[in-house]
Amino acid sequence: MVREGEKRVNETLENRPLGSSERPLRVAVIGSGPSGFYAIAALFKTDGVEADVDLFDRLPTPFGLVRGGVAPDHQKIKNVIRVYNRTAQHERFRFFGNVELGRDISVDDLRRHYDHIVYATGNESDRKMGIPGEDLPGVHSATEFVGWFNGHPDFQDRSFDLASARRIAVVGNGNVAMDVTRVLVRNPDELAPTDITAESLAVLRESNVEEVVLLGRRGPAQAAFSPQEIKEIGSLEGVTLLVSEQEMDLDEISSGWLENGAARSAQRNVAYLTEVAGARAGAGDRLVTCRFLVSPIELQAGNDGRVARVVIEKNELYASDDGTPRPRGTGETETLDVDLVFKAVGYRGVPLPGVPFHERWGILPNDEGRLQTEQDGDVVPGQYVVGWAKRGPTGLIGTNSPDSTATVKKMLEDIDGATAAPDPAKAPGKIVELLESRGVDFVTFDDWTRLDEDEVALGEAQNKVREKYTNIESMMAAVNRLR
Repeated sequence: MVREGEKRVNETLENRPLGSSERPLRVAVIGSGPSGFYAIAALFKTDGVEADVDLFDRLPTPFGLVRGGVAPDHQKIKNVIRVYNRTAQHERFRFFGNVELGRDISVDDLRRHYDHIVYATGNESDRKMGIPGEDLPGVHSATEFVGWFNGHPDFQDRSFDLASARRIAVVGNGNVAMDVTRVLVRNPDELAPTDITAESLAVLRESNVEEVVLLGRRGPAQAAFSPQEIKEIGSLEGVTLLVSEQEMDLDEISSGWLENGAARSAQRNVAYLTEVAGARAGAGDRLVTCRFLVSPIELQAGNDGRVARVVIEKNELYASDDGTPRPRGTGETETLDVDLVFKAVGYRGVPLPGVPFHERWGILPNDEGRLQTEQDGDVVPGQYVVGWAKRGPTGLIGTNSPDSTATVKKMLEDIDGATAAPDPAKAPGKIVELLESRGVDFVTFDDWTRLDEDEVALGEAQNKVREKYTNIESMMAAVNRLR
């Protein structure tokens, strides 16, 4: 005979629908940028699914590239943080900042304490050009420069000799290249009220840069910048945008592509570039020169060992099998004297301890968001990928919303009809106990809110949007002071 007390114990151990109020789905999200927040929002918005979500970030501060990558003179874009703040107010949400995978917790820890893991770690490194001279002094990645002036802790030890530079080459012409260029040529007084760091603003005030040359490997019709970005540079006070009328003479491939299949943005870019082509520089203006159909093939040093020249090969376009214009070298070269080079040829993911990694593509191998042991390999049960870690560095901030929602849909398909018994290891308090036992000083969302208010107050005292803490030590000191 089963006693009444034993019966109650057995009932508590019975399986319940996974994702129900009796057995909520426990999810760990690694990385607090846009893709991570959009994944969490998609979970919380799913009818009939109860999920407890813990968001981890190696930095004490959330929001990823919205905080550390969006240019300081684009404050309106950062307003998307309000959406993420609403998600963070959900009763089943927790933030664990200053917690690094591989240092403070492991994948095995996460598997023990959660049903599912979502990797939203983005692309934290930069792509290489793979040409001679790429490692010369004076050659920098856009990733470093953008992180530096945005106060990202990883890049505060970098230095950029803008006081000695007159001409800078920026390799690439996507929107990150536009951000780099705009910050280099914009009047520092216009940047002063933003959240740019005090240190980088001081360096920009001492800058003697006269010209930035944008090097694009494709033609003007295939330029990667958005119409808004190039128009903004063209409208800066004290800046002249130089575009060669000869380079705006489109070849037949580009003309045909524009008429049949090109995005509306490409047509708008060509219309604007054609309008401004042939402009003459105003007296004392800083110059932004757009070059098209050129690829750097070598960086050369001067007598001091620093980069002094860029050898560029002129390209021509050919139609690929699907009709898309592609560039190829012609063998004709030109040498451009420069003082600094910024590489803006794309971001790249970095490996995570205990997580499969696609070395060539720089992403976490996955099948529509389901993590794989290798590309086209077996699916790793219960582990998923969103954002740039999933697809590479493509799209804008908003692109991550449908991308993350699509991955969450796959996750929910995987638990459809699944049941699970209550698991003491997955109780919400267990991960807190683990971190505390290891001496991890983790940052909660309330901690972040107080730090956020403190940065804003520091900024207001200097007539700025905010003054950021730029290293983890000062962030944590402030967090502990404000608790």
